Amino acid sequence: MLQGDTGPRDSFSSKFGVIAAAAGSAIGLGNIWRFPYVAGQNGGGAFLIIYLLFIAAIGIPVMMSEFVIGRSAQLNPVGAFKKIAPGKKWYLIGLLGVVSAFIILAFYTVVAGWTLEYLVQSVKWIIFSGRIGFSEMDNVALKEFFSNHYRGFIDGRWRPILWFAVMMGFTGYIVISGVKNGIEKYAKILMPLLFLLLVILVIRSVTLEGAGEGLVFLFRPDFSLLRETPVKIIIEALGQAFFSLSIGMGTLITYGSYIQKKENLANTAISVAAADTFIAVVAGMAIFPAVFAFGIDPGEGPELVYITLPVIFQRMAGGLIWAFLFFLLLCFAAITSTISVLEVIVAYFSEQLSMSRRNAAILAMISVGFLGVLCAFSEEIFGIFNASPDLLLPLGGFFIVVFIGWFLPKDKSKRELSSDGSHRTRYYNLFLFLVKFVAPLAIAFLFVLGVYSRLITLFPGAN
Repeated sequence: MLQGDTGPRDSFSSKFGVIAAAAGSAIGLGNIWRFPYVAGQNGGGAFLIIYLLFIAAIGIPVMMSEFVIGRSAQLNPVGAFKKIAPGKKWYLIGLLGVVSAFIILAFYTVVAGWTLEYLVQSVKWIIFSGRIGFSEMDNVALKEFFSNHYRGFIDGRWRPILWFAVMMGFTGYIVISGVKNGIEKYAKILMPLLFLLLVILVIRSVTLEGAGEGLVFLFRPDFSLLRETPVKIIIEALGQAFFSLSIGMGTLITYGSYIQKKENLANTAISVAAADTFIAVVAGMAIFPAVFAFGIDPGEGPELVYITLPVIFQRMAGGLIWAFLFFLLLCFAAITSTISVLEVIVAYFSEQLSMSRRNAAILAMISVGFLGVLCAFSEEIFGIFNASPDLLLPLGGFFIVVFIGWFLPKDKSKRELSSDGSHRTRYYNLFLFLVKFVAPLAIAFLFVLGVYSRLITLFPGAN
């Protein structure tokens, strides 16, 4: 339990529970909705290579750093920095993470609500497919049908808000249930189901005629686009790595505070990063072969999942069933991530304001709900919130590794990574080098480039 409750502080009960929950936080719409279209817009295999480099050199060290901070303090992001660095301003890093969680959860839960809309609609399409006349439509007519549905749904306002509220309510229910009986319990159920559904979809996708081109696009690097727009691709690869791994916003500091002292933090971080990357690549294997098999542009953008893929499913044998399974997969992926982000806010409210978990969750849901409604009503606000991870998360990650590399005494971080000497830490010097030099310099350089590129986009005359 958290401060504000009576009794001992809650924690994960097993190693599998830790990995399932942390991987659930990392594995979400960032892998299945965002990664395919971002990779499609940025050269496929070339983007994948840069993304993997960022995961290894920056993502894993930042994740390990968050785990160290969280487990050593056993508190939320703000409370953790206040405890480890009393009287210093480092707690502002934790506060930045909480603010990031508010912004990300607001737009993310809106998108997660879209998956519920399409899950319900896929059942409707299965039942009324003959009446709708899908079989008589060509690809152009089908795309127009799904485009009109997507645009009508987004512009309709009340349905996005309804599904946002449903998703937020279910997320809140799980978080209120606690760490072990809520987050860990549901992660153990949802993560294996998510993986099983994704494997089924991959098998169906790669057996389509012409699917090989999609695998070539994903795994054979084409660096021509990288030469044309290197800054854009590198920035988006870094932002995707942070967004996908859920680092830089306090999620893993919070989850780290629930990890028992006996667990190996390095192994946990590597396992989570490997699972997250694997799911992202497998999601690409499920989507790109189908996209190329039906002659669709892989750079369709955010609408790839909600307009293009339904067209593809309609042209597949039993396609509406596959559509239902795909959007069910998206729902599972969304929920495992929304609960982790909401937990950051709940832990902060509960511990810093001495509230019960239930009251903290209700306050968090109401607060995020206000921002979510704004996102659902305004495409401009949604666009700003959607772009925020590319800047906010690397900024949070930068200060986290600076804190671990330059402020926290080495004996403290090493003791935490070794679980008080229970695990070997032969990698420690490499870890320290990465968090002292490689990660902060790379993040700072790319952050400045990212801000500059956005200023040029907004004010082209200033170039």
